Amino acid sequence: MAGNWLWMTAADLGRGIDAGKIHPVELTEAFLDAINRHPQADRIYTRTTPRRARSMSMAAADRAKLGRRIGPLDGVPISWKDLFDASGAPCEAGSALLRGRIPEVDAEVLTTATSQGLVCLGKTHMSELAFSGLGLNPITATPPNVNDQGAVPGGSSSGAAASVAFGLAPAGIGSDTGGSVRIPAAWNDLVGLKTTPGRLSLRGVVPLCERFDTVGPIARSVEDCALLLAAMEGGKPADLAGASIKGMRLLVLDTVALDDLRHEPASGFEGAVERLARAGARVETVKIPEVTEAMTLAAITFTAEAYGIWRDTIESAPEKMFPRILERFRSGAQFTGADYVAAWRRLDALRKIWAQKTAAYDAVILPTAPILPPNAQRLMEDDAYYVTENLLALRNTRIGNLFGLCGVTLPTGQPSCGISFMAGPGQEERILRLTSAAERVLG
Repeated sequence: MAGNWLWMTAADLGRGIDAGKIHPVELTEAFLDAINRHPQADRIYTRTTPRRARSMSMAAADRAKLGRRIGPLDGVPISWKDLFDASGAPCEAGSALLRGRIPEVDAEVLTTATSQGLVCLGKTHMSELAFSGLGLNPITATPPNVNDQGAVPGGSSSGAAASVAFGLAPAGIGSDTGGSVRIPAAWNDLVGLKTTPGRLSLRGVVPLCERFDTVGPIARSVEDCALLLAAMEGGKPADLAGASIKGMRLLVLDTVALDDLRHEPASGFEGAVERLARAGARVETVKIPEVTEAMTLAAITFTAEAYGIWRDTIESAPEKMFPRILERFRSGAQFTGADYVAAWRRLDALRKIWAQKTAAYDAVILPTAPILPPNAQRLMEDDAYYVTENLLALRNTRIGNLFGLCGVTLPTGQPSCGISFMAGPGQEERILRLTSAAERVLG
């Protein structure tokens, strides 16, 4: 039975604990044992936290025995991306620049999740300082991709997705600044939730671009994402009961998002849209020209802030960085403070236009990524290939970040191809309810 636990949803594990069929300590030990025995675990986890996990699972077992479980995921173990501070454990954000950094207190979302009974299995590998959607990290480790051992897993929450895809955690917590939850979720056939900026605390989270940074889960189901969101903020989960796709108005974004799609992502997306339409969704294809202009502001808004945050640390030891990530950070130095302020003022105006043009729709949908996961070895050897694939990887997901949206990516059934559903700021409960219905349609 323990072997089956590795592939169950977090919600089903929680129900098993509640019914007395799963013991929290045995569950945690099953995952710790699976991690210890997995041949690629050192490429997925930076480190496990067995002492902490066992202590937390024993407390969960005591609560379950007394009928005092805190919530639906009390006693369920999960992984955490290595940019969330965990007291007494190194937190290095995939970078040699932070080697030996040991925080004294937990990140606020980890503290809250722990108070809801979630068990911390350990920390997972990530792209260096979270500044790449590929998941390639020659400085620490590049996690595997579940569909192609030669391909990258997607980033920057690469290990978070791999921990779930390879049965080494029922869910993983990541972060999303330009697509870093949704890309690895999509490329490993998982569900990923990008939250609205400010919805979840960033206290104790290593930053990249604080105006874009968000916290979000990667899991096997929409229900898991809804429960994990609630656990990380100590709130009530979205009500998914009775959700239906029938009558939902879906806007297919025909600006930027459908350009230069590779064959497999196009096929996966088109097939998913057809199934949603057959299930009763009202699908319209619409152009929103403001997306094109917003994309031109990405270089200023993302890189200027990222370099502003990390400049002093980077320039004290630039030789410690993967050159391509170093180059991306340094590109932010070309912009002035006036450039940055002007870009944000314009982006704020474009966000208002977006809100007006999408107000009549329940969600905007688009392929999560226009490409399949690139080959890791070729990325290291072919500069032109790296530049092309790196730019395309986050192109579609970045739209959601630029416009301050929340969103969910679902598998389409085509390996490593996701479909994303986006809604306005603060509408997580609505998009979770919609995608729970879509999930049943898409299988």
